[in-house]
Amino acid sequence: MTATTTTSAPQATGPSPAGTPARRSFNLNSVLVEGRALIALLIIIAIFAVLSDNYLSAGNLTTITKQVAFNAIVALGMLLVILNGGIDLSVGSTVGLTAAVAGNLFRGLNLPLSQAVMFPQVWVIVVLSVAVGMFVGWVNGLLIARLNLAPFITTLGMLYVARGLTEVLLNGQNITNELSGQPYLNNTGFFTVFASRPLGLPISAWVMILFAVIFSIVLTRTPFGRWLYATGSNERAAQLSGVPVKKVQTRIYVLSGLCAGVVGILQMANISSSTADLGTYYELNAIAAVVIGGAALSGGRGTVRGTIIGAFVIGFLANGLVIVGVSPFWQKVITGAVIILAVAVDQIQQIIGKRRNARRAVAAVRQGDAARAA
Repeated sequence: MTATTTTSAPQATGPSPAGTPARRSFNLNSVLVEGRALIALLIIIAIFAVLSDNYLSAGNLTTITKQVAFNAIVALGMLLVILNGGIDLSVGSTVGLTAAVAGNLFRGLNLPLSQAVMFPQVWVIVVLSVAVGMFVGWVNGLLIARLNLAPFITTLGMLYVARGLTEVLLNGQNITNELSGQPYLNNTGFFTVFASRPLGLPISAWVMILFAVIFSIVLTRTPFGRWLYATGSNERAAQLSGVPVKKVQTRIYVLSGLCAGVVGILQMANISSSTADLGTYYELNAIAAVVIGGAALSGGRGTVRGTIIGAFVIGFLANGLVIVGVSPFWQKVITGAVIILAVAVDQIQQIIGKRRNARRAVAAVRQGDAARAA
């Protein structure tokens, strides 16, 4: 069964019935799409560098990198979901819920049936909070994989559930002072670790790099990655080939929740507060980064490298619009137009490619008929 799964899965990722040609075609297309996104990024940098002298300053580049890292980490989890042909609209609310849970744990945990209050250590708070994010993802995956609920409706409902729980936990109040901890409670050091800058880079950038490396290895070097591409390309064919489709679906939503949970902790450290609106629009920015990076919303196509580039496109564009003083309302209009343009160009390229392949097929048939007639 294992051998069957390994050999069949790659075949589902490309149009060719043979494994090796399919992989080559897929990789070539990915490189072309990523190249287009990279060119767009360079154009954005060049335009705003001309418009503002501060755009490429060291301080502004550090700020951009920090903001991009938050979006990129969430986008990497979204990439896995989109590769499967799904969607996760709950990641932004999961970011806020994770931060709200962490903030309340810093306040202290009231033990049931007693007057005692427990103050966990920082690493316990981080682990428990991220676990909440993974639990949200697990519930999403369970409902989608086992009950066959539509990913859009399921995660949209979870968006409201998680955001509502965040507001319940915070009760209209921001958690700020408690995050520093108390030395006598042995729960200090949160900002020391998560607000640090090893080698001059924010900790969020290092986490982004770590996640990018791990996810890249998972997608390109492991059976799980081949299963994921296969299920996204043709779920029925993958299932007949022995791919554990339901397990793959559940795990990708857990990983998406993991990414959102980690960003919740990082963002809370970044703004030194846990607020009810933390994580708003993160799901839209993550989807945009994945799409700009060349992933197909229908599933089966996309890379970690392209997603990171897409996140940088959005980050550099958003920062540039702020630097030159564009109205926040117009910033949303411009960002949305860029996303639509990226999808439109990709669709046009696919249409042209299909027509070209159709013409080649017709020409081959005619040549064969001419050869037989001769």
